[in-house]
Amino acid sequence: MPLTTHGPTQLSPARIRLALFALALGGFAIGATEFVAMGLLPNLAQDLLPGLYRAQPDAANARAGWLISAYALGVVVGAPTIAAAAARRPRKQLLLALLIAFTLGTVASALLPSFELVLAARFLAGLPHGAYFGIASLVAAELMGTGKRARGVAIVLSGLTIANVIGVPAITWLGQSAGWRLAYLVVAGIFALTFLAVALVVPHQAGNPGSTIRRELRAFGRLQVWIALLIGAIGFGGLFAVYTYVAPLVMEVTGLAAWAVPIVLVVIGLGMTIGNFAGGALADRSVRRTMYGAFGVMLVALTALAFSAQSVAGLLVGVFLIGAAAAALSPTIQTRLMDVAHDSQSIAAALNHSALNVGNALGAYLGGIAIAAGLGYVAPVWIGLGLSGIGILLAGATFAIDRSRRRLGVAVPYGTAAITVVRAD
Repeated sequence: MPLTTHGPTQLSPARIRLALFALALGGFAIGATEFVAMGLLPNLAQDLLPGLYRAQPDAANARAGWLISAYALGVVVGAPTIAAAAARRPRKQLLLALLIAFTLGTVASALLPSFELVLAARFLAGLPHGAYFGIASLVAAELMGTGKRARGVAIVLSGLTIANVIGVPAITWLGQSAGWRLAYLVVAGIFALTFLAVALVVPHQAGNPGSTIRRELRAFGRLQVWIALLIGAIGFGGLFAVYTYVAPLVMEVTGLAAWAVPIVLVVIGLGMTIGNFAGGALADRSVRRTMYGAFGVMLVALTALAFSAQSVAGLLVGVFLIGAAAAALSPTIQTRLMDVAHDSQSIAAALNHSALNVGNALGAYLGGIAIAAGLGYVAPVWIGLGLSGIGILLAGATFAIDRSRRRLGVAVPYGTAAITVVRAD
């Protein structure tokens, strides 16, 4: 049965699938631009920091990790700013503007000559990230219809996770073979292709005419919003503490050659793809149980990887489970944010990606400190374990507050009139 989107226009199932594919293609391009640096970290360090790399390769790799942190910080700054300021704009128009910004920022990353300029370009390239996923998730949720909110989010995020199966390994191989600058130009081409796809097949959706910056910013006055953000910002750091330094982990700890790095990235991507869809389906049933389960798997996998990274089997199983658990958390945390943000839906949808990229920056930064201190490439795994442990404690706190409020007879919101209710327990 066709669905209606912000008006009387009827959409066929085929049109809906094409629109969802276009939105997911944007996620694919974002996954490529965000994660390709992980596999090319030694190449970036060698080319942009040649003197430091010759003298201290570990220190150069750690500093090259700043490129990942810069992108993540761009996401943190851009997501709430753009989402709050542009919530009234037509959603398709906003998506197209964001895709232009992505294309230009990625081209600049590929062409600028120095480490400092590339660092600035990565920050700028990250600015549209959260707003794109936030607005695309709202579009997908409406296209999917009643009761399928988390699955709509998961479809948009599936592009990002599939990028880790196909795009990131392939582009990493290309970057190793032909230079990291060409790799980023390919990514920019994918963004340009996404622009065309969105322009052609995504239906018009009006923005929220009643939205104001003040109303959107009300989300920051709610304790449960802040706790949900901290769950993503700290707990998700467990993934990025490992992922940022996966290339040197594979080569220096497990002892494999550079050609094995894309294979390991495929394994992580497979885990993320499976975890994303599983998390989306399970979160539509229970946000609370899905969050606890994903964090539980993450803690077990990080512990196992810390003790078994020297073996190929231990490495592959560990990174697969870490990727699956982290990806399951993403639509779960996003759904939780939309539940507790009341009428600040645009900023809530985008803030999830700010939080997750704080985790990206935090994991990369703390892992780099440990490596630069001479603690080795397994040290970031232990840091990731600590970050994920804090994440599950925060999850326990947010749901304990819900239970306390219910006992006191205080209403616990699970959505708004515009969004289908999803139970948190």
